[in-house]
Amino acid sequence: MTYGYSQRIVERNRQASDRLIGVRLGRVCIEQQVPVSVVAREFKVTRQTVYNWFSGVSSPADTLRARMDVYLANLS
Repeated sequence: MTYGYSQRIVERNRQASDRLIGVRLGRVCIEQQVPVSVVAREFKVTRQTVYNWFSGVSSPADTLRARMDVYLANLS
């Protein structure tokens, strides 16, 4: 298990399509142990929304994509 992330969310993230920006964000955050609460605050959404992005259940609003690209670039 990765610190701060349940095995369930880690597995769902691995199984989700990496074509989705939320899934890619999840992979980086899981790898670098960035807390979901930090991501939620950054994008002004709930932690549940972030978990849904990470697992590919939903995608971020188009208005967040540019900010998310910058956030990902800064994490990588």
